Amino acid sequence: VAAPEYLFVAGGIGITPILPMLAAAERAGARWTLHYGARTRAHLAFADELARRYPGVVNLVPQNEFGVLPLERILADTAATVYCCGPAPLLDAVEKLCGSSGLAVHTERFTARDTGDAVDREFEIRLAASARTLRVPVGRSIAEVLESAGLPVITSCREGTCGSCETAVLDGEIDHRDTILTAAERERGDTMMLCVSRAHTDVLVLDL
Repeated sequence: VAAPEYLFVAGGIGITPILPMLAAAERAGARWTLHYGARTRAHLAFADELARRYPGVVNLVPQNEFGVLPLERILADTAATVYCCGPAPLLDAVEKLCGSSGLAVHTERFTARDTGDAVDREFEIRLAASARTLRVPVGRSIAEVLESAGLPVITSCREGTCGSCETAVLDGEIDHRDTILTAAERERGDTMMLCVSRAHTDVLVLDL
């Protein structure tokens, strides 16, 4: 998203989606910093390239030399928009710290988020464009129900991690189970991932 300043946090192979973001921030003329951690210096992919291309704004943190990324210090006293990718414990910690300080944070996960004790319930979806109503039973996703009804849905991961099936919601309360939307986006309740998210209300009205 457009912002005057970015703070990028990467762990291990999580540097992969961050690299093009750095280039985009450079092109936009935005201020940014990168904090990149891994188990050892040898595990810091693209470390030499990063240090050469972006001197002064890249902080490399091999754990065996400096310990884990000092997230509390990194995220303190900043108003930057945060982007983070890496192992789940890193993402969970960054999301928690950003949530408590009100920072906007965007994460990318390699695996689906644990939904804990979430319980499925039946509900209806109403399709605004076609005036159709479909029932979503326990154990089936909205995407699966739409496909069975002859309504193709763009999907890829089927785990709520890629965003391919994001769809606008016109009415109803969403049971968000994806790993993409921010807390603020979930609070707005106007979009959802059809492959995993469900409904807290009896009816969801989709912009389909």
